[in-house]
Amino acid sequence: MSSAVHRCDLSVTSCWIGYRPRTLEAGGRVPKAVRVSVQHDEKQDHVDRFAAVERELRKAAPHRLLDVVSAALRERFDVQSVALRLADYGMTTLQVVSEVPIAEPVHVHDSPQGRAFGAQEPYVEPRTAPGPLTAHLPVTVRGDRLGVLTVTVPESGCSRADLADMQQICEALGHEILVAERDTDLYLLARRATRLTLAAEMQWQLLPGRSVSRPEFRLGAHLEPAYAIFGDNFDWSVSAHHLTLTVTNGMGKGMEAALLTNLVVNSLRNARRAGLDLPGQASLADQAVYTQHRGALHASVLLLRFDLATGEVEAVDAGSPRMWRLRGRTVDSIDFEPQLPLGMFEETEYVTQHLRVEPGDRLLIGSDGVYDSASAAGELYGQRALARSLSAHRFLPSEQVPLAVLRDLRDHRGSAPLDDDALVVCMDWFGRQSSAGDASE
Repeated sequence: MSSAVHRCDLSVTSCWIGYRPRTLEAGGRVPKAVRVSVQHDEKQDHVDRFAAVERELRKAAPHRLLDVVSAALRERFDVQSVALRLADYGMTTLQVVSEVPIAEPVHVHDSPQGRAFGAQEPYVEPRTAPGPLTAHLPVTVRGDRLGVLTVTVPESGCSRADLADMQQICEALGHEILVAERDTDLYLLARRATRLTLAAEMQWQLLPGRSVSRPEFRLGAHLEPAYAIFGDNFDWSVSAHHLTLTVTNGMGKGMEAALLTNLVVNSLRNARRAGLDLPGQASLADQAVYTQHRGALHASVLLLRFDLATGEVEAVDAGSPRMWRLRGRTVDSIDFEPQLPLGMFEETEYVTQHLRVEPGDRLLIGSDGVYDSASAAGELYGQRALARSLSAHRFLPSEQVPLAVLRDLRDHRGSAPLDDDALVVCMDWFGRQSSAGDASE
């Protein structure tokens, strides 16, 4: 007599219990209902374990996040060691996170950790001798690349499924790091390869991140000199329907420029959050700067608002930041009608201009410290070299393009150091994919 199989209804789904291994279908196969049950149980166990790690991370003290992750990885995957590195402000090294540094930084561009960071996928170092394996996993939050978690696993190694599970834990760790930075300096200090100037400290605290990813677009940005930046800034905000992107260049040097840019960025945010349209945002920030400085100081700003569904773009060009578009293999400069910088005169009125981006377009925005930078022969970077750089790096992901363009800028200048802030923003536009329901309509 075959063993009984009993069915019970649960609140979430239906399951099968009471199966004994000798109860097989013809051909020696496990009954389909039982196979589904096992898969469901395994999936639920995985969800429960991951949820438990998330709960422990949320309960942990801000400086103890790595301890929680280490304990979870040791228990689940029998890892032997765990190390967390975060990218420095210049995006050139990965710095170890520790109260007392116990390891040297490693370079982003020529290290195993950097390989995982650049590719944004787990990388397992090739085995050169019997012994444990080392795996590096990117720590990223909504497209913002934070760093790399390195784990040493037993000689038996780990499966692709194990790496995928560990990657999920890394994502949870990244989210909690961003929250923890409100309460501890541990992670901010780890990012510093050297001391920041006060102006640079203010600017980095003002930034929303260094990259962001959504189904409709991917965006990355970078500033140089990273540890002594003063007037350049970028900002973005994403809603269900729109992306608002601003690039700001505050007049002056050092603290004067940093304070001016802080005033502009926060004025634009205040206006945006009050529901003002793009010209209204520019006008409010213009009045804030003029009221404070009476025309003695002003700021150049490019304001862009993208409709995520259609690719329609509203633009207000109030100064020096410029934009280029790579479509296919063709690079074009996108020239808007120039309007007055913010704060130059009282009660300046701003108007919106329009363009449209298509799926596959890549946009690059540069400050005057980029396109007006001259070579030893006197050729401005924005004349031809910038377009060549944008085309040459077309296969890089958008978050890596700003650094690549700025490296080319340094080569263009030769031995001469930067004499102004240099800011580059790069965005890849994918557009919104129509759902099946949309297509049927």
